[in-house]
Amino acid sequence: MLIVLGILFAVAPAVVWTTIARTRPVGFAIGGVLLAGASLLISVQRGWIDAPRPDAHLVFTVLAPLVIACGAGLEGRYENSPSPEWISRRNGAIGLLGMQFALTLVVGLMYAVIISDGSDAPPSKAVPSLPPGISLVNEGTDCGSGGCWRAATITSEGGLSHPEIIRELGLQQQSCRSNGWLLDWRDVCVSARDTGGNVVVYATWGH
Repeated sequence: MLIVLGILFAVAPAVVWTTIARTRPVGFAIGGVLLAGASLLISVQRGWIDAPRPDAHLVFTVLAPLVIACGAGLEGRYENSPSPEWISRRNGAIGLLGMQFALTLVVGLMYAVIISDGSDAPPSKAVPSLPPGISLVNEGTDCGSGGCWRAATITSEGGLSHPEIIRELGLQQQSCRSNGWLLDWRDVCVSARDTGGNVVVYATWGH
């Protein structure tokens, strides 16, 4: 169900444009841009492109109406005054896109409030890719007074020592990167620790 809703969300601006486009050249050009944007958004939704989903949805709902407005402006140079029927369709399109933007903004702000309490652990993709010869034993999440984190136990199939494993991972020091663009301002910090029996990679939220 969520997959279907995500696809409908992504293609809605393109559908809206088909109802108000008045010229074939501009209509196809703007429609192609909107479908390309929808394809990128769906790729983010499905995890085919690594990008923060809430931010991607917000950027999409801001840019899509701007693209449509540019298309309508270009068509206005080649077409006569629009008919009352077209104006009615345009107003409906504005209402639909406005509702989509408002819904995205509300959900995005709710997401920002929810993540601010640190009750979720970083996603599994926060753990770096393992080089050949190093494998994952187990992975899980835990929470404490300082928030939640993800821990992955790592081992070497080639008999590397624990310091060598950490060096192969490039985690001699903690590494941090941004987790989002707009709504999620947290950093994801990754570090490795020699616990004596194993090497454990930790992914935590930075400040």
